[in-house]
Amino acid sequence: MNYIESAQSFSCGDARLYGIVSTPQQPAARGVLIVVGGPQYRVGSHRQFTLLARSLAEQGIAAMRFDYRGMGDSEGAARTFEAVEEDLRAAVDHFLLAVPAIKEVVIWGLCDAAAAALFYAAHDTRVAGLVLLNPWARTSEGIAKTTLKHYYRGRLLDAGLWKKIATGRFDYAAACGSFLRLVGAAFGSGAPASAAAPTAPLPERMLAGLAGFKGKVLLIISPGDLTAQEFLDMAKGNPQWQRRLAEPRVQRQVLDGADHTFSRRVWRDQVSAWTAQWVQSW
Repeated sequence: MNYIESAQSFSCGDARLYGIVSTPQQPAARGVLIVVGGPQYRVGSHRQFTLLARSLAEQGIAAMRFDYRGMGDSEGAARTFEAVEEDLRAAVDHFLLAVPAIKEVVIWGLCDAAAAALFYAAHDTRVAGLVLLNPWARTSEGIAKTTLKHYYRGRLLDAGLWKKIATGRFDYAAACGSFLRLVGAAFGSGAPASAAAPTAPLPERMLAGLAGFKGKVLLIISPGDLTAQEFLDMAKGNPQWQRRLAEPRVQRQVLDGADHTFSRRVWRDQVSAWTAQWVQSW
């Protein structure tokens, strides 16, 4: 389907935010708001968000990608994924104005954008669904356990590692130090957590967001990615997460071999196809 792309400017508090809307000739009533993860802007790694938006528009689904305050072309002070609720609401407001045919929105988020989407979605009835890719559920203990379980196991099978050992180029002191620090973090022998921590751990807040949101969820996982594995290990060890992810409204797709950002064309195309099929499936 033919589509047009248009630059957009809209207000969020005292700042101007900027984005791009990809609008098909006959847009469906459900659009996709692509939320940026990490310190990057609306194009995304290897043009990921640009290509996703265009692919969705070709399939009749309007898509909008934009910059948070303090990122890309947008004004204001930079902020983390935990402080973008106002940005998301302003973007949803503008998306619905820019494409009047849209009646509800799906938020698409990779990594910490998935966490931001979970924080926000339950507070906006216009959000009908979430696409969560390799969600960021980082804790110091969680990443330590994940690295020990998945990274070091893989390293033992790495021919390059054994070649370094055989040729005397392996740094035993650095490797042992890194390993022992991970063991300490994984099993609680590191620095104690602050007693004055102002919020619950990130996975707990993400779970609360998922519990409060009543729409549909598509979870896309790269099983070889440490961020994804940390999320899966965390959820596997938490009965409440297990129950939520087992609900009929949650659909899961696993893309074997893919990296964190789905950087190869075949991976990117598969993610786009899964997203479009799911958005159009109800």
